[in-house]
Amino acid sequence: MKKLLVLSGLILGSLHALAQPGYNNNKFKQLHEELPTPNVYRTASGAPGHEYYQQQANYDIKVELNDADQTIHGEETVTYINNSPDKLDYLWMQLDQNVRSMNSVSKLITVERMEDFYSIQAIHNKLFEFDGGFKIDYIKTTSGKKMTYAVNKTMLRIDLEEPLAPGEKISFDLKWMYNINDRMKIGGRSGYEYFKDEDNYIYTIAQWFPRMCVYNDVEGWQNKQFLGRGEFSLPFGDYNVEITVPEDHVVGATGELQNASTVLSSEQRKRLKEAATSDSPVFIITQEEAEKAESKKEKGQKTWIFKAKNVRDFAFASSRKFIWDAQRVQLPSKNVMAMSFYPKEGNPLWERYSTKVVAHTIKTYSKYTIDYPYPVAISVHAKSIGMEYPMICFNGGRPEADGTYSERTKYGMLGVIIHEVGHNFFPMIINSDERQWTWMDEGLNTFVQYLTEQEWERGYPSRRGPAYMIADYMGGDKKYISPIMTNSESIWQFGNNAYGKPATALNILRETVMGRELFDYAFKQYCERWAFKHPTPADLFRTMEDASGVDLDWFWRGWFFTNDHVDIALTNVKWYQLNTNDPAVEKAFQKAQDAKKDQFIGDTRNKTSIAQTENEKDTSLNDFYNKHNIYEVDKLDKEEYEEFKSRLSQKDLDLLAANNNFYELHFENIGGLVMPLIIRATFVDGTEEIIRIPAEVWMRDNYNISKVFIFEKEVVSFRLDPFLETGDTNLNNNAWPKEVEPSRYQLFQEKKMNENPMQRQRRMD
Repeated sequence: MKKLLVLSGLILGSLHALAQPGYNNNKFKQLHEELPTPNVYRTASGAPGHEYYQQQANYDIKVELNDADQTIHGEETVTYINNSPDKLDYLWMQLDQNVRSMNSVSKLITVERMEDFYSIQAIHNKLFEFDGGFKIDYIKTTSGKKMTYAVNKTMLRIDLEEPLAPGEKISFDLKWMYNINDRMKIGGRSGYEYFKDEDNYIYTIAQWFPRMCVYNDVEGWQNKQFLGRGEFSLPFGDYNVEITVPEDHVVGATGELQNASTVLSSEQRKRLKEAATSDSPVFIITQEEAEKAESKKEKGQKTWIFKAKNVRDFAFASSRKFIWDAQRVQLPSKNVMAMSFYPKEGNPLWERYSTKVVAHTIKTYSKYTIDYPYPVAISVHAKSIGMEYPMICFNGGRPEADGTYSERTKYGMLGVIIHEVGHNFFPMIINSDERQWTWMDEGLNTFVQYLTEQEWERGYPSRRGPAYMIADYMGGDKKYISPIMTNSESIWQFGNNAYGKPATALNILRETVMGRELFDYAFKQYCERWAFKHPTPADLFRTMEDASGVDLDWFWRGWFFTNDHVDIALTNVKWYQLNTNDPAVEKAFQKAQDAKKDQFIGDTRNKTSIAQTENEKDTSLNDFYNKHNIYEVDKLDKEEYEEFKSRLSQKDLDLLAANNNFYELHFENIGGLVMPLIIRATFVDGTEEIIRIPAEVWMRDNYNISKVFIFEKEVVSFRLDPFLETGDTNLNNNAWPKEVEPSRYQLFQEKKMNENPMQRQRRMD
């Protein structure tokens, strides 16, 4: 500790000249260069402009699922409405199944090494061939005239004889088929799972028909190829779909069932009606009934008819193995049906949790975004998968064969259901472009997933969301860390980049930068503005600032446009008290300080090794300086102090007498990402004080700053980021005095458990 000398007035510190970085490198530079110029379609506030438009694509589809050879055969009529101000010379459609065609580009661009083929099975997988992809029979006008078209890998262009003018619409017919993939062998977001013991299948069918691409004011046609990772960008429309399946199959699908009286028994319809008013799951098909159905195969067929309005896609699931339960979800604006379809292999987990989790997800997401607008939300159990579509999703989480399950399996299942049901909001309703910006649906969804998990169970073990969970990733090798604003196909560490980091960023905005009230209001504004529309990253960034009144350009730039990380160090602490100029106080202080000083080893040894010094033998050698007591207060000291006090006001004297403690803290931004400073000061009496300093403290110097704090009590320690809320990658430089985190050194590897805790308990019982 040092004493600050009072000269003229109170000098509390000296000005420290900090180098100001150039504007082009300043982390608080506005995002004008990075964001598109506002226009009549998208405003500077982040809202849709007065001339905003979007296209519409309506579908009438008849499809047959063949359970004998695992094929899909379909016919569709597409009605495309041009709401844009542009005339269109051609139309683009997506052929996502072509990613599994024999000549798929996705296979060719896969980077491989010989070490990848570490087993005979790995080589078999390399040699395995599957004849996937669409086989198109025809594309023609509704009057029967053939249309000219060209297939470019996963995209199809239809050339129009006459341009489609603004405000006009066109209808055309397609006929096609494809072979359904075995998900358990070659993977995929959709496909089938085969149950050998019963010779039965569960089909989870998606990306199963040629679909219109988005045409908008941002990119024109969004016809970027589907390479497997970047998902989808689709226009809204109305669907009428007739699904023909084996007679004993049960179908869950996007939309509302139109012909329940034809495909359901009277008892099933009765149970479904009961479920519509029940706050807990009601079985439409019980496990006993499902087991009976899967033990034999009916030979006939049934056609299930579904209608869905204002959706961007359509998916369905079909099997004779399905157990089916449902309940209502009461929202402020309407009631929704939450449903689950699952085989017996999913129990006891699925009957206990799935539909209740669906209901909880719909209620929680509706609170933070918009009221869920659709009539139904469905969770379908399919092993080792998690994938979303409007009103329906396919989710993993399968217990062991004996019905037990690990904690990881349980929370993995709960998490994937929340996540995939949550995708109804992002991007099925708030319809971002997944092909370009994975983070806009995955990151935002993962953020609200975290909020939903925490409202499901206190202390829920969420995998993503809290800031400290992203620290290891962000502090890793920059060669393998992409900025969030990277196209889906070019991302390193897909999960961390597209899910974890943006979800964490939003959590930090909510908890630390903006506060919950401001954040929740602005986030809900974004959801309401862009529900059933096509938002871009700029629309999110601008809305969050516009609705909150908080300038966040520094945050978007650091977290989304760079791969900087958070590593802010508390590099130095200096402790001062004011010099009172009172000689009695100051000389006593100096005496106490001098007594604390470490002694030179020679001085200590000389006390015994030198029997008697010369001036101890001959006292005549001692003069004034040998006799002078520097700690004694003399008459002149007192007179000078009285003269000093006469020049001060009582307020000045009170301040000097307060004996406050001044601490000068120095911070270094090592990781490059500027963040707020959250500091915990702990005092000698054990009490604490939390100081929160906005990130703008770094505005004039992005890398080195200092702050002075005044406390009545003496501080024994300072801690930076004490609540782990900034994602700091190195906590070892966050404390004064320096703290070393202990760790345990393991001498040997513990034997891995081959049983889950439920199995272990059964063994003890």
